[in-house]
Amino acid sequence: MKALCGQGKRQPDELTYQRERQFWRGNGVVVNLEALFAELEHNGILSLPGWEKRLLISENAHLVFNIHMQVDGMQEQARESQSTKLGTTKRGIGPAYSAKCFRNGIRVADLLGPFERFETKFRNLVAYYQKLFPSLEVNIDAELAQLKDYAKKLRDLEIVCDTVSYLWEARVDNKKILIEGANGALLDIDFGTYPYVTSSNCTVGGACTGLGLPTNAIGDVIGVVKAYQTRVGTGPFPTELTEGIGDQLQSIGKEVGVTTGRRRRCGWLDLVLLRRSQMINGFTGFALTKLDIMDTFPEVKIGVAYKINGQLLKSPPVRNFDWDQVEVVYETLPGWQTDISQVRKWDDLPENCKQFIRFIEDFVHVPVRWIGVGQDREALIVRD
Repeated sequence: MKALCGQGKRQPDELTYQRERQFWRGNGVVVNLEALFAELEHNGILSLPGWEKRLLISENAHLVFNIHMQVDGMQEQARESQSTKLGTTKRGIGPAYSAKCFRNGIRVADLLGPFERFETKFRNLVAYYQKLFPSLEVNIDAELAQLKDYAKKLRDLEIVCDTVSYLWEARVDNKKILIEGANGALLDIDFGTYPYVTSSNCTVGGACTGLGLPTNAIGDVIGVVKAYQTRVGTGPFPTELTEGIGDQLQSIGKEVGVTTGRRRRCGWLDLVLLRRSQMINGFTGFALTKLDIMDTFPEVKIGVAYKINGQLLKSPPVRNFDWDQVEVVYETLPGWQTDISQVRKWDDLPENCKQFIRFIEDFVHVPVRWIGVGQDREALIVRD
């Protein structure tokens, strides 16, 4: 079984070309049913025969409602007035996970149970938020009517189940299982650059708690990392390049956030953070992506250490305000200034390009097993 860390969310359109495979959305995710069905329709999935047999949703997954999105926006607006804005997507993710931990969240299983019980839970949730945010306006009857419709769709499609049992049976049958995490490791709620993080565990441990898998089920752990650093929204970014090369990386790499369309911040690769991620995740190999974006630079820099007030740090800062004091120590390497987009073998890469990759491997002590050199699926170098 392989686990991917630092990779983006699996999109519903992947169902279009993975016809013999099943896709599980585990208990660790929160599900917005309106957005889910809209994406399925937008990507033409609903017209594919038998698509519902390839998508399974955990009955334990918590639901994201419109009220969560309203609360998300109000909380972010309040933080903005206090100069503590987090840069949330305002999709209701944080409030949904907060409700889960506060234990007034509502799960998919609740929606598929007796609707009068679900309605009571939903009305109680709305009342709770309206006490906190008196200006909230919710058409409860309209929301419930839509949710009742979704409940019927889910029952008819039979895509909600006990995914723990399904995964167990797949393991017993020796089927291959690939677990893909959403968001980068440094956005993990516990180990990321708190509070500029997501609301769940997106490091490798989240694969176990988010799916109901035992730890000994995990085999390879693949770290997906770009050849340079990016970040969407606010938060610490020690190697950020605010103009010049940073703008070039953003433009050449077409760095725009998938969810919000926001321009990504770009900078040099930060091996301090990559090594920290390795300590937490125990990577068995890296997939190094977008290496071709670096083709035109005469030299490339890599962050290798942090200092505060001239003192080397043994680990990244924990306190939010300490990040502003970080001075990055860089290693400068010669660029390769060669188009590598057509290269498919390690031996055919420019020597300076190999040197860049070896430097990463030697610093983090993890082999780079896959190298992305272009946008095409075939633009990949696989190393034995």
